[in-house]
Amino acid sequence: DGALRWVGTEYPTNAAAQDAEMSLAEYEDFVFNAGMLDRPDPAAAWREVSVRQARVCERLDGAREVRFVTPQGTDVTLGVEGRRWINCDGHVNFPDGEVFTGPIEGATRGVVRFTYPAVYQGREVDGVRLEFRDGRVVDASAAKGEAFLISMLDQDDGARVLGESAIGTNYAIQRYSKSTLFDEKIGGTFHLALGKAYPETGGVNESSLHWDLVCDLRQGGRIEVDGRAISENGRFLDPEWPQP
Repeated sequence: DGALRWVGTEYPTNAAAQDAEMSLAEYEDFVFNAGMLDRPDPAAAWREVSVRQARVCERLDGAREVRFVTPQGTDVTLGVEGRRWINCDGHVNFPDGEVFTGPIEGATRGVVRFTYPAVYQGREVDGVRLEFRDGRVVDASAAKGEAFLISMLDQDDGARVLGESAIGTNYAIQRYSKSTLFDEKIGGTFHLALGKAYPETGGVNESSLHWDLVCDLRQGGRIEVDGRAISENGRFLDPEWPQP
């Protein structure tokens, strides 16, 4: 009936630290800082995050299209009209720090070159490039793990369609760690998820897959909403929105 309260987090371990190429002590600091547990009042800090992210969602809820562009070769446009943007402020994932929606299933077009290796089911795929037409991946390649990437895309009819588009807003996370819980929240990035959509956004795509892939905007990237820039170089232009 929805009464169960839960939150998913990650406890610092030697294995996770090794994946992130940090010592355990470094990784502990990374995890605790990402959750703003180093702040004098972490709960108050997350309440402030919630307020700032709510302003982003309010703006995006009225959008028709969102475009992501980087000098590294990404130029992708997503139809989002009528879809709801969700404020991820620490109540389900922890640490948190993103806003996301389910793009219109037939309205994604363009190319994305993802910045970081994408890890799924223990497999790492690097140098991923996806081309979308009429909402579907029509061409896919990778410098490493391409055969695995293609097999994931071909597992069912919905795997080549986006189930999620999100903007990372946690500026306490600044480095890649091979843990999606943290990497998809990096402040100044966006990520797209292939496959299953979250119904609360209005998305209806069904798939056995839900795979998040992250693209960095901090080296000349831009986000446009209905033709107007809202973010440049990984930073929102509105000072009332999340900031480093």
